[in-house]
Amino acid sequence: MRADRLLALLLLLQNRGRLTAAQLAAELEVSVRTVYRDVEALGAAGVPVRTDRGPDGGYRLMDGYRTRLTGLTDAEAGALFLAGAPGPAADLGLGAVLATAQLKVQAALPAELAERTRRIQDRFHLDAPAWFRDADPVAHLAPIARAVWERRVLRTHYRRWRGEVHRELRPLGIVLKGGIWYLVALVDEAVRTYRIARFLAVEVTDQAFARPTGFDLAAYWAESARRLEAALHRDVARLRVSPRARRLLPMYFGAAGRRALEDAGEPDADGWILVELPVEGPEVAVGDLLRLGAEAEVLGPPALRRAVADAVAVLAERYGPATAPGA
Repeated sequence: MRADRLLALLLLLQNRGRLTAAQLAAELEVSVRTVYRDVEALGAAGVPVRTDRGPDGGYRLMDGYRTRLTGLTDAEAGALFLAGAPGPAADLGLGAVLATAQLKVQAALPAELAERTRRIQDRFHLDAPAWFRDADPVAHLAPIARAVWERRVLRTHYRRWRGEVHRELRPLGIVLKGGIWYLVALVDEAVRTYRIARFLAVEVTDQAFARPTGFDLAAYWAESARRLEAALHRDVARLRVSPRARRLLPMYFGAAGRRALEDAGEPDADGWILVELPVEGPEVAVGDLLRLGAEAEVLGPPALRRAVADAVAVLAERYGPATAPGA
């Protein structure tokens, strides 16, 4: 562990120039006293670390010195695919590994390219989770990830909508979608998807398994998402929407709302248009469509129009002028 930390300290100084002990301690997640000891150890090993005194001082490498100890370990190379997502990398237990891998890559780059990567890091940031929603608790993510890497069978206790089940899973991959972690696994020779936050207990066994030949995680996920969307969007609502609702459709209904606008008819004199919007079953669709308020009118199917009218009637009675608050 200390050798890894010394290398990380050396690469920090090489990539970023002068840094104070406090800055190094924050980057390495150690105490300032530990930084003092590590700097002394680097000096004893022949690394020319210079100490600049004063308020603008700090540690730096002697001008012209560069190390070539930048070979990536297997874990660091594997962590590089998460370079744009430090939060998920930390969730997977790869935060420190990813940071070291990035430092090694920067150290191996020519000076002008290294400076360009630093500018990109300063100017672009990826925040994967959606707004206004807490991230799922993923207490079992790290052991699940280990089982995926090592191809180990998992014994699990899982909470479904219809109750709890105990199953042995052969984990094939992990997917992060909109801030939510999913496990793709083989069970009873079928590939299925599990929301990681719903695992109540997980045990990584010593039993190894062989991955199915030709299994493509990205292709499976794309097809699974398509099937899920088709299963959810069982009906099509015919709507008349206002100019304001045209802006709300993509916000409330995502890709389905955007596609509905692309296929819409021409606006009438007041700017209203006719759209066909894929929706879930009536119980869910009524609530979703009521979010548009008076900016939309449901024209069909007739059963959906009646269901929306009934819901509006209940709301009108509940909030009518003769109704006392809390009655």
